[in-house]
Amino acid sequence: MDTIVQVRHLTKEFRVLHRRSGKWGAWNDFFHPQYRTIRAVDGISFDIQPGELIGYIGPNGAGKSTTIKMLTGLLVPTGGEILVKGMIPWKDRRKYVANIGVVFGQRRTLWWDLPVIDSLEVLKAIYRIPDPLFKHNLGMFRKILDLDSFLESPVRSLSLGQRMRAELCAAFLHNPALLFLDEPTIGLDVVAKERIREFIRHLHREGTTILLTTHDLTDVERLCERVMVLDWGKILYDGNLQELTSRFEGVNEMRVSFAENGEDGLLEGLEPPVREGRYYVYRIDPRKVSIPDLVSSLYRTHPVVDLEIRKPKLEDTIRKIYENKSLNTPD
Repeated sequence: MDTIVQVRHLTKEFRVLHRRSGKWGAWNDFFHPQYRTIRAVDGISFDIQPGELIGYIGPNGAGKSTTIKMLTGLLVPTGGEILVKGMIPWKDRRKYVANIGVVFGQRRTLWWDLPVIDSLEVLKAIYRIPDPLFKHNLGMFRKILDLDSFLESPVRSLSLGQRMRAELCAAFLHNPALLFLDEPTIGLDVVAKERIREFIRHLHREGTTILLTTHDLTDVERLCERVMVLDWGKILYDGNLQELTSRFEGVNEMRVSFAENGEDGLLEGLEPPVREGRYYVYRIDPRKVSIPDLVSSLYRTHPVVDLEIRKPKLEDTIRKIYENKSLNTPD
């Protein structure tokens, strides 16, 4: 299988004004400006295979959007290489954009004063989309994204959720092989988020390669198998989401309710539990104890009425990674 995206030692630096305080500071800033260099992306390398759906996550200022802008050709790197389907994004611009789709959650690509359908017709002409393909895709997206109620409305009159659904339709009208989504669910309500997630799942099932940046880790949990964790411009982790959580999830919580009041809750090999109402709460390290074996044994030897395993939230796992700043060895 040919690699669709190759990134090698990618770096992006920005030169910013170092502002000094006070009246004389402003005077010196004007006549004798001082600059400092910020490295937003710091020598990252990765490959993306066809059909992957990757979560690209990190805190504000980690370098996620800067990476996306270089991958889409909007920014030229300070150093390193990007090759996408044999093209260099900022050099082969005209040919390249015909093969990608882009959605920025905070920016619009549709025409502000035009009805949505008119914007889509303009994009049809720009991308030279054949009429049968345009009708097929639009008909499918109208159903999946529920566009009919606002298709004739000007973009400026749409809610954020409606606009994002229209933006997704616009980004995929020309059947791009590669889709970049930068915070597509930011600011949306629960219903709108789930509709957009379902559309992303549909594109993935159809074989589209997708790179998704998001602050909503629910997007990652529900959509992605592979994640890249970025902080201060460096990739801290690149791999399977399940492996990430199993390495760094830490202690799980097992809550058990027994049928017999006489149960003391003491289980061999586990620390004494904490009592919460009718439940005994145990702390379990999955790296030391096989949870499936433990649960199976518990049901065989004790009168269990109810049992629940609670894993730490993905947010807690990611926070732990940022605190460690390294994924070479788990805690």
